Amino acid sequence: MGWGEEYMGYTNTDNPFGDNNLLGTFIWNKALEKKGISHLEEKELKERNKRIQEDNRLELQKVKQLRLEREREKAMREQELELLQREKEAEHFKTWEEQEDSFHLRQAKLRSKIRIRDGRAKPIDLLAKYISAEDDDLAVEMHEPYTFLNGLTVADMEDLLEDIQVYMELEQGKNVDFWRDMTTITEDEIAKLRKLEASGKGPGERREGVNASVSSDVQSVFKGKTYNQLQVIFQGIEGKIRAGGPNLDMGYWESLLQQLRAHMARARLRERHQDVLRQKLFKLKQEQGVESEPLFPILKSEPTATHSPEPEEPAPSPGPSVDPAEAEGAPAPAEAEAEAEGEAEGEAVLMEEDLIQQSLADYDAGRYSPRLLAAHELPLDAHVLEPHEDLQRLQLSRQQLQATGDASESAEDIFFRRAREGMGQDEAQFSVEMPLSGRAYLWADKYRPRKPRFFNRVHTGFEWNKYNQTHYDFDNPPPKIVQGYKFNIFYPDLIRKRATPEYFLEACADNRDFAILRFHAGPPYEDIAFKIVSREWEYSHRHGFRCQFANGIFQLWFHFKRYRYRR
Repeated sequence: MGWGEEYMGYTNTDNPFGDNNLLGTFIWNKALEKKGISHLEEKELKERNKRIQEDNRLELQKVKQLRLEREREKAMREQELELLQREKEAEHFKTWEEQEDSFHLRQAKLRSKIRIRDGRAKPIDLLAKYISAEDDDLAVEMHEPYTFLNGLTVADMEDLLEDIQVYMELEQGKNVDFWRDMTTITEDEIAKLRKLEASGKGPGERREGVNASVSSDVQSVFKGKTYNQLQVIFQGIEGKIRAGGPNLDMGYWESLLQQLRAHMARARLRERHQDVLRQKLFKLKQEQGVESEPLFPILKSEPTATHSPEPEEPAPSPGPSVDPAEAEGAPAPAEAEAEAEGEAEGEAVLMEEDLIQQSLADYDAGRYSPRLLAAHELPLDAHVLEPHEDLQRLQLSRQQLQATGDASESAEDIFFRRAREGMGQDEAQFSVEMPLSGRAYLWADKYRPRKPRFFNRVHTGFEWNKYNQTHYDFDNPPPKIVQGYKFNIFYPDLIRKRATPEYFLEACADNRDFAILRFHAGPPYEDIAFKIVSREWEYSHRHGFRCQFANGIFQLWFHFKRYRYRR
């Protein structure tokens, strides 16, 4: 063939063909003559074959390179498709996670509502109800949220902290300030209760940051301040701690700062609560048409009013580590209070009792009658009636009411009206109820069993078979027979609204020509039964069969099959 070892990989001695001249050049004379190159010498033929082999080798390399490129591009496309698929799945998973969080939040709120309704509410239930009531139009909660912590133990408050963390995660940033303030207040209450529990220990076993004799003075300084005033005090204490000093009692000031954080959280919640009360009070006034004062009333202190006596300075006796020089040079909370009062310009937010009194006064001022409007206050499209014309309309309405007997139709009247619709001459009311043996219901101790109301119709008619056609005519018709029934059972107060009533067809023990049709719906209704003719039913809708439960009415309509005699 003329190929070398680098092309074939075989030698004359090592080849699967057993050819000792495998590497020798094969000369096909007839092919050379056909191509017209038979005159070439052997050396020229070898060079020509070598060129052809080299061209073939280069072409094979190109084909191989192209195949590798296609495989590489295919792998890249598959990798890109896989990446896109992963991104789509990640987006779907993210949506599912968000839906799962919203579902858990709805379930948590539903559990809270159920516990509140059953009288076993937890503190987190009351807080969740409070924060959700802010979004309602006119739902008013008169107490601040931190009052729900009164009377709780340390274990209850620790559970409340865990529940607050769960709500913060589920709400995903909504109402985060409210929950943080409640967390701060709860932690402060837990610290106070633990101090009370540890008060039985010896004085050498525990050291508090604030002396017990100073604590009451500190509380009196913080009490009644607005959030802005407390923030000014907070910044002053923080600046003092950052400045430091050799005689500074860090334990005292840090403990004071911790108490101040709790007071700031209470003040922020109180102001937020009062803002919500004002807004809802303003909405009530707008609905009642009562002229009100500005939406955010503010009480201002008299400029010449005498200030209340300053409480004793809490700084001089924090503990044995406080130096008198430090107490004289350090700005006490009372001094910071004076600075805060100067910046607040004497403003004080209305307290809860003031808002309640103002609401009662506004309600009394509005009276129980509509406010008399002047002519210029009426809208342009208003239709004004004279007193005698209004009296005539009132008398006409009373006459219409006396003629109809009732201004509105009750649910039971609607049921009977719907049950009587389409009642023809061949139908009659069927009200014979079959007494059932004494049945004991498991729910009888929880709900009072009652019989459902019903309006049944029996359809009768003539059957013109061969015998009747022979012995009767239209002037002397045969006796009517029962051809079907229409049962309408009224279940307006079912406990399980999604449960569909059922019917059971049972054989009559004393007479096989009849059957017992029993209806079962569940609490608080007892089963009810009727004795009907025992014949085969026609279940086709074309023949009037109906079995449905809608709007508290269970309807079972059916006709009996008619058999035709054929030879």
